[in-house]
Order: sequence, then C-alpha cells, then structure tokens
Amino acid sequence: MIEHEGIIDHIDGDVAHVKIESVSACASCHAKGVCSAADQEEKFLLVPLQGATHQQGEPVHVQIAQHLGFRAVALGYVYPFLVLMAVLIGLIAAGMEELRAGGFALLSIIPYYLVLYMFRDRLSKSFTFSIKKTFTVQ
Repeated sequence: MIEHEGIIDHIDGDVAHVKIESVSACASCHAKGVCSAADQEEKFLLVPLQGATHQQGEPVHVQIAQHLGFRAVALGYVYPFLVLMAVLIGLIAAGMEELRAGGFALLSIIPYYLVLYMFRDRLSKSFTFSIKKTFTVQ
C-alpha cells in the first residue's frame, strides 16, 4: 500500500475531502519519484467513507494499492513516452527531418492526454482510495 497522512477537510454525504500536505518525510519515502503528492504542498482527495465514521479535522492515513500507483504512473508518463518515441522513430524512418519529426512527435501526445481527460470519470472509479484512522498517543 502507498500511504500518506492527511486531515479530513470536510465530509459531503458518504465522501470525505481529505487534505494531504507534503512534509519533509516525503524526501525519505520510497515512492517519492512516482508520487504526485510529493510535488505539491497541498492536495485534496475525495475518499469514499464506506460506512465508516469520521469527523472533520480528524487525522487519517490515505491509502491506495501499490499496483494502482504503478498503473497511474504508466498512464501518465510511460505510455505517452512510448507514443512519442514511436511517432518520432517512425517519422525519422520515413525520411522526415529530425526537427519536424520531433515537433510532430510532441504534438502526437496531445490526443493521448485528451483521451485520458475524456475518460477521467471512468478512470477515477478504478483508482479508489481508502482511509484509516490515525491513532495518536496522548
């Protein structure tokens, strides 16, 4: 599991809005290279409560399965890189000059990201987060 600490900002029905803040612990996290939460100071996630009782302001751990983290990295970075390289190599092999081929290769990833954007609702259903309470010693 990939896990980040967060605080429940507010609750809308069965969905908790969890605020994750990057802290210095991100520097030692083994997933920092692939985690977008480490790149930003503050991020909000929508997490289904699934019948659990949580309160606003409560500290929690937000979790996602590690294989879903790898899938997100593949969709966001690996596959577009492969598309870009395939177009670049194909155009250069077809005899196009390198600068023009590079430009078309860069333009070729725009449709890829547009398709990702169009299917964002479907994709968000497959990337489900869960939360668990943070137990603090007082």
